[in-house]
Amino acid sequence: MVNLQGTAGEAVAIATQSIPVFRILGHNPGPMTGPGTNSYLIVGEKTCLIDPGPADERQLDAILDAVGDNNLDYILVTHTHRDHSPGALRLQQATSAQLVGLAVPEAAGQDLTFHPSSYWQDGDVLDCGDYSIELIHTPGHVSNHLCFLLAEERLLFTGDHVLQGTTPVILPPDGNMAHYLGSLERLQKLDLLMLAPGHGDVMHEPQQEISKLIQHRLQREAKVFAGLEKLGKCDLDALVQVVYDDVAEHLIPWAKKTLLAHLYKLEGEGRAVLSGEHWQPGTR
Repeated sequence: MVNLQGTAGEAVAIATQSIPVFRILGHNPGPMTGPGTNSYLIVGEKTCLIDPGPADERQLDAILDAVGDNNLDYILVTHTHRDHSPGALRLQQATSAQLVGLAVPEAAGQDLTFHPSSYWQDGDVLDCGDYSIELIHTPGHVSNHLCFLLAEERLLFTGDHVLQGTTPVILPPDGNMAHYLGSLERLQKLDLLMLAPGHGDVMHEPQQEISKLIQHRLQREAKVFAGLEKLGKCDLDALVQVVYDDVAEHLIPWAKKTLLAHLYKLEGEGRAVLSGEHWQPGTR
C-alpha cells in the first residue's frame, strides 16, 4: 500500500465541497495497517472524529491539536479492532464526546474498552447542524462494522470494509463472507462521490472500487471451489497453497482466515462439506 497521506499526526484536508474534513494518519504502520490507521475529523456546527486508532498518546495529541478550540461532540468508531477504537476511551475522557458505534462482539482481537454512549443501530442519523452522518451497518469483516455517510459531501467513511489498494481480511466466525458481499451490494445503491478508508488514500471512483471488490471476491470463491474439486478431501493448509498461490508467504496465515470465510459461505450453499478438519466439494 503506497503512503499518499503525508506525515503521521498531520491533519491533511480532503478536497470536499463545503464541509471541512481532515485526515490524520496514525503512528501505526505495518503489514496489516499499511501507512497506518486513518482518523478523520469533520468540522462544522458540531465536530466529529472517526476512528481514533490505537491508544497512542502521539495520535491523541495530534487529534486534540486538530480539534483546537472546537468542542468534540462525537467520536465515531467503524469497528472495534485494536487499530481503530482503543483511543476512543482516552479521547472521550479528554473531551466528554459521545461514543458512537456498535457493541463489541465476542470475538478475538476486539477492543474491550469500547462502550457506546447510547444504543446505536443501522440507519441512525447524527444531526450535526450544517451536516448529517448516517450509520450504515456493513457486517462482513466483523459483525459490528459500520460505515458512516457524510450526506452533504456524498462521502463514505469505510473503515476496513473497503480499503485502498488491498482487500480486507474476513475473520470468521464473527466475520462472514456472505454478509460481506451483501454489505458491498448495499453500498452499490448509494450515490457516492468519495470513499475514505481506514487505511490508504481517499478513492474518487466509489462504485468502480466496490464493483472491483465484489468481482475479486467472486473470482476467489471460484478458485476455492476449483481447488476443492482438484484436491478432493483436503485440509486448510493444503487448500490455501492452491487458492492463494498469488499471495506472499508472510500473509498466508491471514489468507487462511479469509479462505475459511469463503468455505463457510460455500458450505451454507451446499457447495462445500466439512468433515472433521477436512473439506471437500458439496453435491450442489
